[in-house]
Amino acid sequence: MAFSVSKEAAEWFKEELGVGQGDYVRFFIKLYGGIPTAHPDYYLGVTVGKEGEPAIKDVVDGITFYFNADDAWFLNEYQLKVVMGSDEVEYIFDSAK
Repeated sequence: MAFSVSKEAAEWFKEELGVGQGDYVRFFIKLYGGIPTAHPDYYLGVTVGKEGEPAIKDVVDGITFYFNADDAWFLNEYQLKVVMGSDEVEYIFDSAK
């Protein structure tokens, strides 16, 4: 289980979501629609703000990107890398095995 956000992706979140140092960006699990994932029928959602306690996190430029305890299971068998693509952020799921 691992989670990382590249510096370039963090810059994208700053511009797109207006977040800055001291802010929280939470990734959460959705059943329908959103960012495709390695889990069939599950998607990622993204919201600004702190809800619950961060169980898995990466702090980049003072911004805490995280999954709370309720959604941490999602990465049990995967490593999620949030990186900058050519125009927008990409979410790369690699097997942790």
